[in-house]
Amino acid sequence: MISLAGRDILHSWGKFVFTGVGLGLLIGATLTMAGVYRGMVDDARVLLDNSGADIWVVQKDTLGPYAEPSSLRDDAYRALLGMPGVARAANVTYLNMQVQRGGGNGGDVRVMVVGFEPGEPGEPPYLVAGRQITRSHYEAVADVRTGFALGERIRIRRHDYTVVGLTRRMVSSGGDPMVFIPLKDAQEAQFLKDNDAIVNERARTAANPALNRPGVPGLLEAIQASQTISRSVNAVLVQVRQGQDAEAVAEPIRRWKHLQAYTRAQMEEILVAKLIATSAKQISMFLVILAVVSAAIVAFIIYTMTLGKIREIAVLKLIGTRSRTIAGMILQQALGLGAIGFVVGKISSALWAPFFPKYVLLEPGDALRSFVAVMIICAIASTLAIRAALRVDPATAIGG
Repeated sequence: MISLAGRDILHSWGKFVFTGVGLGLLIGATLTMAGVYRGMVDDARVLLDNSGADIWVVQKDTLGPYAEPSSLRDDAYRALLGMPGVARAANVTYLNMQVQRGGGNGGDVRVMVVGFEPGEPGEPPYLVAGRQITRSHYEAVADVRTGFALGERIRIRRHDYTVVGLTRRMVSSGGDPMVFIPLKDAQEAQFLKDNDAIVNERARTAANPALNRPGVPGLLEAIQASQTISRSVNAVLVQVRQGQDAEAVAEPIRRWKHLQAYTRAQMEEILVAKLIATSAKQISMFLVILAVVSAAIVAFIIYTMTLGKIREIAVLKLIGTRSRTIAGMILQQALGLGAIGFVVGKISSALWAPFFPKYVLLEPGDALRSFVAVMIICAIASTLAIRAALRVDPATAIGG
């Protein structure tokens, strides 16, 4: 049988193709939104993988170090090294901040600054250029998404750092690229007050009569010293011995050390189910809205095309064409429009995804589910036009 849908599409192919392209851009936006969510989840998992930890030990009753602030004494790792099943333990700090380029004269970049101990968990596991940090101060390894180059000078708080290595896919759970610096430098950047604040605090302390009593020798000096020296970290990264169960090692830490210890599965649950849960809901709402808009566009276009050929449909009914054949013609047009839209959307999403500031992960499974959804939406949207076509009176073909 001659394809009525194909002949009608060829008759007005320009309108049909341009409509499919417009629908495709909308479908591309839908695929991109799904890719943004997938990218957020992947960023969270990459963050955990790159840390090299099996257990994250943080401040008690917190969801740190990524979802909430956490502060520990930097000697806590020594006690953890003596726990059964612990192979390695190392301090680490995390700080989201703006890092200035060119020693403060070249703009700034939003990054997560990571303080780590070279050779211990927390160190970037691989480099794409340069070398690892070998000096105890003022060297940095940066993710390539920061835009920093080898040998470039960057400013973190009061000091300049030289970029000696570049790494890739080292990002925070929020997608900010990481900059790695020595732990002592990171502690100073995060916890140490600036010079003006220290001077002001010392002046306020000196002016307090309770701290300058003759019977309290050395108290003022001790407080002043504590204001200039920081001994805090955000977390301790723990690696367990081979063959040991991470949860079995973490439980005694929680019980005896009065600290919170999270295994890999628990930390992933915090990042995915809690930290990005609100973003996931927002993206889901956008996907629903885009689906509704897509259905409305397809319904409107197919309905308009159907109304434009009322006389042709009446002629078909007059010569005895079955209603099922007419309905099939309209359904084929709707599915063809959806197929064109999906192809355009898939191509467009792949083209513009690399230009997004955050990582966009386009999975084949999402594309397959999207194709099925588009076909279903188009089929449902065609029902309005099918009902209008089936109500056409055959007498319209011979009417004035």
